[in-house]
Amino acid sequence: MFGWRRPQARRITGIATAVLTLAGALSLAAPAGAAAGDRQGAGPEAAVAERLAERGRAETAAASAHDATRVNVTRDAGGWAFGTAVLATEPGSQRMPRGWLFLAEREGGSWRVALEGEERFAELSRRSPLVGPREKPLFAGLDGRQGRQDGQGGRDKPPEGGGPGGGEAVAYGAGDYRTGMALPTTVGADTVMTSGPHGWSGSAAPWSSLDFAGGDEVVRAARQGTAYTMCRGWIRVVHDRGYATDYYHLWNSISTDGGWVGAGAFLGHTGTDVTCGGAAYGRHVHFGLIQNGSYIPVAGHNLGKWVIYNGSAAYQGSAMHGSRRVGAGGTLYNYGALGLNQAVIDANGGGHVNKRTGPGTGYAVTGSAADGATVTVSCSASGTSHTGRYGTTSLWNRLSDGTWISDAYVWSGVNGPVSGWC
Repeated sequence: MFGWRRPQARRITGIATAVLTLAGALSLAAPAGAAAGDRQGAGPEAAVAERLAERGRAETAAASAHDATRVNVTRDAGGWAFGTAVLATEPGSQRMPRGWLFLAEREGGSWRVALEGEERFAELSRRSPLVGPREKPLFAGLDGRQGRQDGQGGRDKPPEGGGPGGGEAVAYGAGDYRTGMALPTTVGADTVMTSGPHGWSGSAAPWSSLDFAGGDEVVRAARQGTAYTMCRGWIRVVHDRGYATDYYHLWNSISTDGGWVGAGAFLGHTGTDVTCGGAAYGRHVHFGLIQNGSYIPVAGHNLGKWVIYNGSAAYQGSAMHGSRRVGAGGTLYNYGALGLNQAVIDANGGGHVNKRTGPGTGYAVTGSAADGATVTVSCSASGTSHTGRYGTTSLWNRLSDGTWISDAYVWSGVNGPVSGWC
């Protein structure tokens, strides 16, 4: 069968243009704020399909008459419905499918629908009996308010190629680039980053995606969260802090509807599956970074102890661990996740960085930290000013062993104290 179907789940498929025609025909009769595709006594599928088409028009510049809407109701009870909504493309197409989780509530004979990344989705998730206790705090962050702002050269922003086209620098999550994630592979093993930053659907911005292959070919959750089968071969994991990650083209992928997965949990194997559309040339995992329901630039963010950088064109780019840069097509070792209160030493081409007894060069040297080493930051204070890869700063970090190191020589993912002031 062309699409994956969860046992005992309801699914509706159709051509996107037909849904748009249906939406136009019924929009005048719909109550304000409700999806118009509802009929008295009917399920939520038509209303969800209409909302899916609207979201697809807003976020996908090159929609096709052959795109199919796939609504899969995986839970329903007491006037509520939950599931996945996917705009599938043709297998072999250069465009990848797009999809969202949805929640629907029946009010006054009409279904009101929200997709992840919309403020109403977070509001409905707080009230819905279909949303589990582990899902509720995660869904609360999927309200679309990710704190996007124009980048003005913060110290921890990527020094080059920061924007989706290699120029514009945009900060997401109010300039906080920490993910708490590892590479989506086996910790302690090598993998090949076959393609650097590119769009979920090719070269189009934002460059949210990376391709990985090789090693043991096992694809694993980059961070803990709740997992969902969007389609056969396509898994989404919703994490904390408004993040989610997509894993596509999988073989032997798990089947799940909100199941909890730990960091490093098995999701499937690299593959070439295109059940929901798109193309795959050679087995790999197509990995995408999402924040509050939308794909975001992966450049500047970390995956484990590697920081991702754009190249001059899509599919190029690189990853850095300390001062070591590996380009697209190179091998990355999975060091595991970088904690939210940790940083990676970047000696800016040197072999080590001095550790001191206080926040400045007037204090005695009391050891060193090697380039690429992981350090845990207890708190920060102002001290002497220094210039590293990411700019000039007077911030110093007190490490968990009581020593101090200049913030100029670490990547922490934030432009400021990572664990508060001392």
